[in-house]
Amino acid sequence: MVTFTVPYELRVIAQHHPDTLYRAMFAVAADVLKSFAYRAKHLQGEIGFTGVLHTHNRRRDLHPHIHFIVPAGAFNKTTMQWRKNRTRYLFNAFNLATVWRARLLDYLTHRTSLTLPSNVPSKWVVACKHVGKGLPALKYLSRYLYRGVLPDKDILSHVDGNVCFAYQDSKTNTRKTRTLPATQFLWLILQHVLPKGFRQVRDYGLLHPNNNKLRQRIQSILALIDGTLPPINTKPRKAAKFICPCCKKPMQFMGIMARPINFNLEQQTGTT
Repeated sequence: MVTFTVPYELRVIAQHHPDTLYRAMFAVAADVLKSFAYRAKHLQGEIGFTGVLHTHNRRRDLHPHIHFIVPAGAFNKTTMQWRKNRTRYLFNAFNLATVWRARLLDYLTHRTSLTLPSNVPSKWVVACKHVGKGLPALKYLSRYLYRGVLPDKDILSHVDGNVCFAYQDSKTNTRKTRTLPATQFLWLILQHVLPKGFRQVRDYGLLHPNNNKLRQRIQSILALIDGTLPPINTKPRKAAKFICPCCKKPMQFMGIMARPINFNLEQQTGTT
């Protein structure tokens, strides 16, 4: 899994222009992953990945970031070969962060009308983590979906206009509580509501819906390599039989004969 984050200084843009920033994050992050895959010696091909936008940290503060689940392999369309990554290493996280920062700032500067803050830090964070393969990896990604901003069970009390909720601290891995006035608590939750019609989950590369036929080809190649390809039915097909409606015996196809066309104009007009 590869996680792209933006620094604290850009979060004010997410508050006022969430649609613009989130679309830019998806577009740039996907482009970065594709370019790294083409240049990586252990891949050198097209990859597929699924991204999920997450807008908050565990304290429920605004913290936009995108989680990408990336299969450890790439398909080379020139050689029609699948290259599998043999280790848990995918990309260098520090190199990803450098390119991510440069391309996102360039995108926001030249392709949007946003005004960027002057104190953007020089170091950004991109995390790469091995989360298993197959179903375990998908289950890991699913934890970032459909659970909402704050589960009801974590809201502990509402006393004297203050709301207290629990969260898991990421540094100490202990359960802590946070208490806010009701109005601040509502704003804390509402700032994570996505723009209308915005898709939180997106597929790219080999996993894009337009590449369905290509995925089937890759699956066939992998099944052939692993020896799990089902045997091909080599039995000859039986010729179709046509039964005569009169004698009820098989008929033999002899060919097609065109009916002759009479071009006698006198017969057609009925004149003599």
